[in-house]
Amino acid sequence: MLQTGVRALVERRTIANANDRRRQVRKKSILLALLALLIGALALTAAGCGGDDDGGGGDAAATGDTGGDGDGGGDVSELPSASCEAMVYEGEGSPDVLIASDLPLQGSSRVQTVQMVEGIQFVLEQHGWKAGDTNVGYQSCDDSTAQAGKWDPGKCSQNANAYAQNEAVVGVIGTFNSGCAAIIIPVLNNAPGGGVAMVSPANTYVCLTEAGPGCAKDEPDKYYPAGSRNYTRMVAHDAYQGAAVAQYAQSIGIESVYVLNDREAYGLGVAQNFRNAAESLGMKVSGFAAWDPKASSYEALFRKIKASGAQSVFLGGLICENGGQVIKDKVSVLGPNAATPDEGIVLLMPDGFTTQATIDEAGKSAAGAFSSVAGVPADQLEGAGKEFVDSFMESSGAEPPLEPYTAYAAQAAEVILAAVEAGGADRAAVIQSMFEFTTTDGIIAPEFEINENGDPTVGPVTIYVAAKSFDTQEVVTPEAELVEAAKGGGA
Repeated sequence: MLQTGVRALVERRTIANANDRRRQVRKKSILLALLALLIGALALTAAGCGGDDDGGGGDAAATGDTGGDGDGGGDVSELPSASCEAMVYEGEGSPDVLIASDLPLQGSSRVQTVQMVEGIQFVLEQHGWKAGDTNVGYQSCDDSTAQAGKWDPGKCSQNANAYAQNEAVVGVIGTFNSGCAAIIIPVLNNAPGGGVAMVSPANTYVCLTEAGPGCAKDEPDKYYPAGSRNYTRMVAHDAYQGAAVAQYAQSIGIESVYVLNDREAYGLGVAQNFRNAAESLGMKVSGFAAWDPKASSYEALFRKIKASGAQSVFLGGLICENGGQVIKDKVSVLGPNAATPDEGIVLLMPDGFTTQATIDEAGKSAAGAFSSVAGVPADQLEGAGKEFVDSFMESSGAEPPLEPYTAYAAQAAEVILAAVEAGGADRAAVIQSMFEFTTTDGIIAPEFEINENGDPTVGPVTIYVAAKSFDTQEVVTPEAELVEAAKGGGA
């Protein structure tokens, strides 16, 4: 889960830019709608009066006939406003199809996900809101709740059914969390019309796409009840991340580690991947345990870890699972986070912690902790990746470094648009085209394609160190044998 650390000022600017853009679109939509009504009245026609093509009470310009050039004009209904922002469409005519993003827009992930939404919309603007001859509308949908402060299973299920039942939806960009993906994928896989294409910018749980020793017997097949795949992702799965972090840990002299997880599918999975890789490298795993996200203190847990003699601690999980308190209590009991085991206890974390929220919530206790992200830092992207970063940051007013997964969200949008260009409004054809995607000028890598499982054929991982933000420490490409070991297949 590219380089992190956008500060509160960046969040305010990002949100303000998004809100300004929405207000501009709504003003434009209202004017167009009034013009359409005036023309309709003058023509004495009842065909468009109070039309029933708007299922979400959104902008008339986004869902009805705006008197365009005739290329558009599809009967597109909006997704429910209970989860989704109003449809955005700034092209000519009206949209033929709809794509949605499904991300947690409340809680600790908000800074990241708001910028991801802007990245997706930026790509759509660059393409003129078209995929070939098909006009594309967009809605940003939220799979979190204020009460949970993170993704919510009920919301994920509700959103999944809304996407499946709205025949205009041909693609979903999401999810952010693998647990939510496990709920949405099978619903979209079994949707009318051959399923709905889904591209995740951030899911890393191995078993969403691959079977293996670390997966349940019915994974990943249970996610694809129709018998064929409809899901892809833009990031390397957690076996790469687990292997890379273990490889880095060995390089700085770590010989023993205590592994914790937050009991979530993602957290437990990445913890197991790291443990497998560490053991294959000859490291001692001094313990493997879970923390209770609802606990008020973890000092007893860390006293147990201290007694084990472990040189390092790995936190498999998410910052929103009370991760800030976990980090504070680690430092309280085991001391400041060290750069090497000779200096103290090293803290290792996966991408679930590589966010400004970790620094904000853990405070000074986060300093010196190492974390990882699948992919390379934004400032090291080349070709189309560099062009995207430069132009997006200039357009949005964001300050460096770019949030994690913004470039991946943009790449996901490019994949969906390429699939819609080939498949149009045919859901099954869009899915087929998605799996045929290949590029020699991608945002996340100059060259990559999507394999038959739905995974990208690229696997570098960046190790960051926490300071005022997360600063690049090293880019690691794990050995193929170690990745297999991380999956549980042995070294």
